[in-house]
Amino acid sequence: MPMIKIVSEQKCLLGEGPVWDASNHLICWIDILKGMIYALDPDSGFLKTITTNRVLGAVCICEDGNFLGAFQDGFGFIDRNTGAVNIVSDPERHLPGNRFNDGKCDPSGRFWAGTMSLTEAPAAGTVYMLGQALSISRKIEGTTISNGMTWSPDQRFFYFIDSTTGSVVRYHYDQSGEISGIKTVVEFVPEDGIPDGMTVDTEGMLWIAHWNGWQVSRWDPATGKKLLSIPLPVANVTSCTFGGEKLQDLYITTARKGLTAAELNEQHLAGSLFVWENTGYTGIPAFEYKK
Repeated sequence: MPMIKIVSEQKCLLGEGPVWDASNHLICWIDILKGMIYALDPDSGFLKTITTNRVLGAVCICEDGNFLGAFQDGFGFIDRNTGAVNIVSDPERHLPGNRFNDGKCDPSGRFWAGTMSLTEAPAAGTVYMLGQALSISRKIEGTTISNGMTWSPDQRFFYFIDSTTGSVVRYHYDQSGEISGIKTVVEFVPEDGIPDGMTVDTEGMLWIAHWNGWQVSRWDPATGKKLLSIPLPVANVTSCTFGGEKLQDLYITTARKGLTAAELNEQHLAGSLFVWENTGYTGIPAFEYKK
């Protein structure tokens, strides 16, 4: 049984988007609805908080060490020291009822992020790719709750979760950023909850967070089989990523959103950041945005 530890009891309303900052040895994550970025040194316990004062769906690390965020009002660079936000592009200015929900950098240093309706209206979202020189292209249209994204270790495939489908799909991916040939590779059963955030290990296996499912699970996308389940003491598990010196510690974000007062009383650790140290599995380093 994996030994799960509490890293930080921030009680995030919607903790999400963990990313390992290898250059500074920090685990970073966000609270989407509070617009907060947290950066924690797991060795010293020192925690830095950055307030953006915006709904923040995802962040990635830029080559210069600052953050790039996907906000409700578009893509913006975030000064790591001051928290100042510079919105540089808003592809959905005409859709004020949408916000960005999740995102990640691809192997070539482009930031992929997907939108969703604030009311979760069906097929209202789009996955965008922010490339070099702030170029924007639409990659997937008609999504409802855009969530987990990751790339296979050999960079041949792109994996994507629209939570409302209860599944993970795979696309062929090339270095230009083109995707093609959609195929369903993982399907959840209802009692397992809803697939949310996702990462990959060096063996090409997918690690998926279960919203309303009390766990993170490991899957083989080639067979669609569930290989491992890591139980958590909270229902709404949102995302996960590998970090630490050897990229063998699995950091897991969770949420308080959607829980009743009675459930929050029972799940007092909801919204915390957890870790399974020394998993025996190794993650892929986070890709950085290249301007």
